[in-house]
Amino acid sequence: MVTQLTAQQAAEWIEDGQAIMLGGFIGSVVPEAIERAIGERFDKFAAPKDLTLIFAAGQGDGKGRAVNHLAKPGLVSRVIGGHWGLVPKLQELAVAELIHGYNLPQGIISHLLRDTAAGKLGTISKVGLGTFVDPRIEGGKINCATKEDWVELIQLQGEEHLFYHKLPVDIALLRGTTADENGNITMEDECLIVESLAAAQAAKNSGGKVIVQVKQVVKSGALSPHAVKIPGIFVDAVVECHDITEHMQTFATQMNPAFVGKSSTAKQPENFSTLKLDAKTIIARRAALELQCGSILNLGIGVPEYIAAVANESGILDQFVLTVEPGAVGGTPAGGLDFGASSYPQAIISQDQMFDFYDGGGIDQAFLGLAQCDKHGDINVSRFGEKIAGCGGFINITQNAKQVYFCGTFTAKGLEVECDNGRLKILSEGKKAKFLSKVEQITFSAKQAQLSKKPVLYITERAVFKLYNSDMELIEIAPGIDLEKDILSLMDFRPMVSPELIEMDSKIFQTHFDLRMNQ
Repeated sequence: MVTQLTAQQAAEWIEDGQAIMLGGFIGSVVPEAIERAIGERFDKFAAPKDLTLIFAAGQGDGKGRAVNHLAKPGLVSRVIGGHWGLVPKLQELAVAELIHGYNLPQGIISHLLRDTAAGKLGTISKVGLGTFVDPRIEGGKINCATKEDWVELIQLQGEEHLFYHKLPVDIALLRGTTADENGNITMEDECLIVESLAAAQAAKNSGGKVIVQVKQVVKSGALSPHAVKIPGIFVDAVVECHDITEHMQTFATQMNPAFVGKSSTAKQPENFSTLKLDAKTIIARRAALELQCGSILNLGIGVPEYIAAVANESGILDQFVLTVEPGAVGGTPAGGLDFGASSYPQAIISQDQMFDFYDGGGIDQAFLGLAQCDKHGDINVSRFGEKIAGCGGFINITQNAKQVYFCGTFTAKGLEVECDNGRLKILSEGKKAKFLSKVEQITFSAKQAQLSKKPVLYITERAVFKLYNSDMELIEIAPGIDLEKDILSLMDFRPMVSPELIEMDSKIFQTHFDLRMNQ
């Protein structure tokens, strides 16, 4: 019989100095009640102290939920995270040099859990070469206080690889939907599985404990063995959560049956709404022209989310298979705090399995964000001064997808545009340049892309560039845009200008746009 605990009792299982693996993706599959209880225990009793926190994906709402409950001086001493953007309180501790911290690729952390469970010394991968994770650059270290090397450069069969050290896992805090009396866990209401099984096995085989938050506990034998995602042999205790606000399907949605493939009258994701003809829609339309029928896609958060909406408005969304890195295959990916979930997915696999597919080159086309770009074609989406966004799955995806498209506005902070009869007008220019002589941090290495002969495009509302021999080449310009005034004068470097420079398709800038006319 598995031990049943309250969230407060679960918090008391955590001891000073332990390494805690936290399951979840943004707000999906997050053991919110347990994490809150740990933070409250520390506030009252100054315990537990000096914890190492480990999480693969971004977890939190950018305010106070999920990992933010634990972001307290003294409670945490070290963090190994894939994405930091939703945990501003942890960012503050790192910037103040009060904790040691690492930002490693999301897929690498999920694989490290699996390899740690298997008793291996770590994970060998090419993922991260040439980026800030490479020990020749930053080694994934967040701040100056972080001294220990977690990543090594090695040679294997005459080629460079990175060796990521195994993870310490004393406690795994996970979430499911239903537990039986033996601790078997099903996830029928969860929109994702993430790396739950790998995390549970890593903790167990490291001599640690596994605690799982669930909605309900049922009698032994009541669960189908095919439905069990975490077998009871790996589970030490369950916490039955009765507060629905602490067991939401995502941090934006209490429960949407569509996210687990069931019939639903709930509102559809924002991708289905009518799109305003602004800079983001223009970029998405131009990017959508690159879509290839039958492709397996990954769409990043932000501007790339609009690509699905553009394809849907044209009635061709079903010609592609959209995937999301934490495990959803098919369906329509959701946005905002629902990101990670998909409406009516064909399947939901574990995050470590999805990154097996991604790292092996399974994604045909990846559309990701563009925050900063430099003269070499390197991209930064992970660090901006004291703001530590983190790389998430960006490195895995962009390094291994067959074709990569970076999508973002040409400038930031205040950009306003309008379309007039197939031409683009800049009403208000953004105050912040995005095309710099050198990015603040390398999240995408153009050099690595060139070595693999990967086609790379950079798509904005007014210009399209391609990576060409380690240089940026301008290949398209929007109708109505002045080359010198609206593009070149706003870049910190002068790109190559193609002798065959063409205008972007004028249909992109008109009220009605139908992708079927371009096929």
